[in-house]
Amino acid sequence: MGSPLRLTLPGTSAASAAWDEVVAEFAASDLAMSRFRDDSEAIRLARSAGTGHAVSVGRRLERAVIAADRARRVTEGRFEPRILWDLERLGEHGAAIGTRSVAGDAHATADEVASERRWAGRPITRRTSPGQLEVDHPIDLGGIGKGLALRWAAARIATLGITDFLLDAGGDIVLRGAAPDGPWRVAIEDPRGGDEPLAVLEPGAGAVATSSIRRRHWSTIDGRPVHHLIDPATGEPSDRGLLAVTLAAPDPAWAEVWSKALFLTGRDEIGPEARRRGMAAWWVTVEGKLEMTPAARGRSVWVRGES
Repeated sequence: MGSPLRLTLPGTSAASAAWDEVVAEFAASDLAMSRFRDDSEAIRLARSAGTGHAVSVGRRLERAVIAADRARRVTEGRFEPRILWDLERLGEHGAAIGTRSVAGDAHATADEVASERRWAGRPITRRTSPGQLEVDHPIDLGGIGKGLALRWAAARIATLGITDFLLDAGGDIVLRGAAPDGPWRVAIEDPRGGDEPLAVLEPGAGAVATSSIRRRHWSTIDGRPVHHLIDPATGEPSDRGLLAVTLAAPDPAWAEVWSKALFLTGRDEIGPEARRRGMAAWWVTVEGKLEMTPAARGRSVWVRGES
């Protein structure tokens, strides 16, 4: 799913079996949800968008689309997977979808893109029957797909009787139990680059996810710098004063959802909302300043620049 995988197990004889479970789950999840594979179920569903025909899908993709629609409702539309054409228009190309749209046109004007966003506020899919999905607009499951793969992989590890492990998928992490020498610790990287972290956390059992512009950024055909964190209201990369948001939460899929939703909230509103919801959230402003909620402060064991 576009991420390096790392599994840390403190002194267990079941390490090989656990790794096999992780690799198998991520391979199956990638085949179900990737937008970069021509043979994925998600691309087959995207190619059917707007045709009025339902597509047979496997259990993973069905669960992922239903979860994404719930996340859209809970976040009041800030989390929105119907941004695939926006990513294509901006230059991050995946497998060919085979349809055209104003939103997929690199030369479309802002007004043309906005006028096509008629899906705003509507459900992502019509689930005509179990295992059958119909969509009007192509979707990119992105972060929630990786979060679900982490959730499912962790559950498979647990079936082996393993209670202590850390599973890392490109910086999004599931933690269970403890490390050999105490609580698991996780570093927050500096989205501006460099090797020294901004902070070190003891998040406890659960998950940590980060939405950041550090890796997935590029230039459009006219040289404009853009990134993958798209504001669904505009179809453009979010430009609200943030470089990264990290969230500690019980579940990796919801940590993914809320790290992106908070990123889209922007610098001025992220603190009040995250505090109101009792979230452990850390965020980095465009000036490079690290800020956090009280719940996050309680889980931070080291912060750069603080004694």
